[in-house]
Amino acid sequence: MRWRRPAPTRFRTPAAAVLAVLLALPLVAACNRGEEAMPSLTVYSGRSEQLVGPLFRQFTEQTGIKVEARYGDTAELAAQILEEGAGSPAQVFFAQDAGALGAVEAAGLFAPLPAGASTAVPADYRAPDGTWTGVTGRARVIAYDPQQVPTADVPQSVMELTDPRWRGQVAVAPTNASFQAFVTAMRVADGDDVTRRWLEGLVRNDAQRFEKNGLILDAVDAGQVKLGLINHYYWYEKAAEVGAAGMRAKIAFTKPGDPGSLVNVAGIGVLKSAGDDAQSATFVEWLLSPETQRWFVTNTYEYPLVPNIPVAEGLPPLSSLRGPDVPLADLDSLPATLSMLEDVGLL
Repeated sequence: MRWRRPAPTRFRTPAAAVLAVLLALPLVAACNRGEEAMPSLTVYSGRSEQLVGPLFRQFTEQTGIKVEARYGDTAELAAQILEEGAGSPAQVFFAQDAGALGAVEAAGLFAPLPAGASTAVPADYRAPDGTWTGVTGRARVIAYDPQQVPTADVPQSVMELTDPRWRGQVAVAPTNASFQAFVTAMRVADGDDVTRRWLEGLVRNDAQRFEKNGLILDAVDAGQVKLGLINHYYWYEKAAEVGAAGMRAKIAFTKPGDPGSLVNVAGIGVLKSAGDDAQSATFVEWLLSPETQRWFVTNTYEYPLVPNIPVAEGLPPLSSLRGPDVPLADLDSLPATLSMLEDVGLL
């Protein structure tokens, strides 16, 4: 019988493989230590992931601070924070409207903002006590279909939307935070009785309900409804996508002082549960930096609130918009607004 030399692989010991693993361990450990060492920030965001997710990633790239975001409806997140109280895992609340910020402030759950951030925007767009600040501004407008409603016939006040001539032709988004804040402003400016009658009038007039402002604009643009209550920037975002010439819908501001011309903010507050957290302060200051303010102008067409940042082309100056004479800090009675919306059947 002829002897054959065994293939070299038959005599390979596991030593080489073990050595390779041992050599790799320091690298793996270093990678793990790097991930663990990266500071993180837990943000409850009432702004959608589609909108601010890219912004959060940009923040991480520039600062090395990882954003752990929990996205949801602004009112629901505010309610969650109120339920969690001082034990909330959230460090920052990035809300879609001032009413939700005010509700958390009223519960005493916000810590003071960093000194520079607390006064970075005009006083009309932040809490007097420095516990939250607006980041960007948005105006309420009426979207309309000029093929069905001549510009001269567009209502000058939201109070006209309960007129029988608009039956079944007015679109609203009752679950949207901006609509809820607008209703809260009406309650503060005109009283609960007037507001309740107006909401009941919408229900009687068969107002069409949508989940989001963007869907309302699409419906108006398609001629499915004649009028809709939205925030201004939805029109500008769609016009940037399809071209203004391709837009059927137009927008109109209501008369000065009308609740329909409310200028609200998307804003931010640092929770007391965060303690003296440097990451939270960095995040707030970064959102109010000129670079980030310009990002909002370019990407969302909202109003920058930090002075001397130009608005998007075509927007009227923020100083020219006059909503109801209601301080945004007074929009903290969000729970009462939600209760009223439920009572009249809009929620």
